[in-house]
Amino acid sequence: MPPPLTTPTPEFPEGAGEPEGEAVGEPEGERLQKILARAGFGSRRACEELIAAGRVRVDGSVALLGRRVDPSSVAIEVDGVPASVAPDLVHYLLNKPPGVVTTADDPQGRPTVLELVPAEPRVFPVGRLDRQTEGLLLLTNDGGLSQLLTHPSHGVAKEYVAHVSRGTPAAGALRALRVGIDLVDGRTAPADVGVLAPGVLRIVVHEGRYRQVRRMCEAVGHPVQRLVRTRIGPLRDTTLPPGKWRALTTAEVRALAGAAKGRDSRLGDT
Repeated sequence: MPPPLTTPTPEFPEGAGEPEGEAVGEPEGERLQKILARAGFGSRRACEELIAAGRVRVDGSVALLGRRVDPSSVAIEVDGVPASVAPDLVHYLLNKPPGVVTTADDPQGRPTVLELVPAEPRVFPVGRLDRQTEGLLLLTNDGGLSQLLTHPSHGVAKEYVAHVSRGTPAAGALRALRVGIDLVDGRTAPADVGVLAPGVLRIVVHEGRYRQVRRMCEAVGHPVQRLVRTRIGPLRDTTLPPGKWRALTTAEVRALAGAAKGRDSRLGDT
């Protein structure tokens, strides 16, 4: 009896028949272009073009189109600027009122900045403002961005409006504020100082020392009566009421990271 007829199995190239773009042994995770699109870098198609152009790096290496990654365990950069892509990241801008302390918990029972923003997810302040200082303060659970903004080597600019006593400082005092003041913890770095009105100064510093602006002004004989932070890097907001917060836009988060990396990431005034 002759053997039964069988239909030969056709040979297909390796990977044929698998879902499109799925490679055998490919690491688990999400498509990189999907992660970038969700983080606000554009449509998925636009993010594919970013990757194809070599503008995206994962853990320091140029990414390839179609790569899968775990956004919570890798460092992603776009155009050399760290991208905040991990899930559940939040970035709040708070207009801190006077009398509120920049801490998570105060043993003296004073109101804290964390009481002014949502309780979940848990966030922490980026830098500090002393209890009587007002103005812009960032709060986030984005540890990477926080480290970028607070690292001394990055020198992200912070702008203040200082109302000082004893009138407008003389030319010599203004010059001293600009070139550096000798404080107990060392000489301050050069600052941008201007006069906005009689007894009102605009001071931009690139350091994060404790009560630095207050100590600088006191050192030249003009103690601060009121101090308001009006800008952090490229970020300002003249419409946010005291005690209120808002979420940062994706463009603002990217601009802050760019400022920390020395990139010119200007934003329109709000």
